[in-house]
Amino acid sequence: MLKKLASFVLGSLGLFLALSLLGGTCSLGFAQSALSPPQDVEVLDTPNEGGESLTVLWAPSASDGPDVRYQVLLGDAGTTDPAALKVIAEFPADSHFVRDVKAAWWTRKAEKTWHQFVIRSGKGVELKDRVAYAVTVATVRGDQRLFGPVRLASPMPNWFNWNQLNNLLMALSFGGLVFYTISHAKRNNIFLRRIPGLDAVDEAIGRATELGKPILYLTGAHDMSDPSTIAAAVILGRVAKRTAAYETELMVPHRDPITMAVCQEITKQAYLEAGKPDLFKEDANFFITSDQFSYTAAVDGIMLRKKPAANFFMGAYFAESLLLTETGASTGAIQIAGTDSDHQLPFFVTTCDYTLIGEELYAASAYLSKEPIQVGTLRGQDIGKGFILGAIAMGTVLATIGVVTKAQWPQLFLDLLKDLK
Repeated sequence: MLKKLASFVLGSLGLFLALSLLGGTCSLGFAQSALSPPQDVEVLDTPNEGGESLTVLWAPSASDGPDVRYQVLLGDAGTTDPAALKVIAEFPADSHFVRDVKAAWWTRKAEKTWHQFVIRSGKGVELKDRVAYAVTVATVRGDQRLFGPVRLASPMPNWFNWNQLNNLLMALSFGGLVFYTISHAKRNNIFLRRIPGLDAVDEAIGRATELGKPILYLTGAHDMSDPSTIAAAVILGRVAKRTAAYETELMVPHRDPITMAVCQEITKQAYLEAGKPDLFKEDANFFITSDQFSYTAAVDGIMLRKKPAANFFMGAYFAESLLLTETGASTGAIQIAGTDSDHQLPFFVTTCDYTLIGEELYAASAYLSKEPIQVGTLRGQDIGKGFILGAIAMGTVLATIGVVTKAQWPQLFLDLLKDLK
């Protein structure tokens, strides 16, 4: 009896183990058969680029998981067997999505959940424009490998980057705004905020005329490629016109010979417009040296010997700013400074009577001349800066809403404000 019972138990146990193994094998076989090849594979020339690249897109699969990988394969156009193509990339199935690519919604070629891979020339890969290539994608899990359809595509250079369409529209809108404000300035009187430093220009020139002393004007440390130097040269033209009218001596020492030549022509034109071309002196603008502290020492010597009644410090400055302005202050001169070098502003504010801060230097020409073109351009720039500040505030609010609510619609508006390449 015991033998029969033991035989029955052992037989049942063997049958259970056999069924378990058979079931496991069936389950494994079912899981393996569930692996599907890449679907809806598309290969196209990478848009909005200069060529020599292809973009591969394919739909997500239900078999995507941490144990599944994708392979991107590339070969000559005549290759029809996907197994003969060269594997150029392999990555997990939970990576390389359309949503990971920095592109605007109006240039997106597929849904955000689709996979995307960009083939570019690099190690072992060389793409040439207008040459066809065979491309496919394979799904890999363990020893199993399933290929998608082979697609042909040719890289081509693109004439236009549609990702920056928003930048083009903004630039055109800003240009139209400036033209409108110039037209408006020609018909109407536009109010400009009072700038005390520029109002004091006439006072400084008048004081120098009364005392019979010269005026010293510096254009800064940079050359004519710097906007602050250009602004300093424009202001020099206004100052030279006033000094010509008052018949006051003007001295303009330079660190850059090109800047000196430009300022000579500006000064000459100013004297001509003032009706005093005979008072113009070629040596009013003179070159000293390009060395920073040698130039500073020379100008300090001019201040101590000539004792100008008014000193103008316009343009960009560095460590020499305090050395120059302290010397000028010790002579009792009226000092007017203007710079966009924020690291030197504290020294100018401390040692000068008036200081043009930042963009006041660029607004000086329009403020002094009152010409409609310059005033209208200044007004257009102010409106543009107001729009930029508003866009920053709106973008902050929309980004916050998107993060808090997990909504996608704020991104549609944020893309309009981005500088996408």
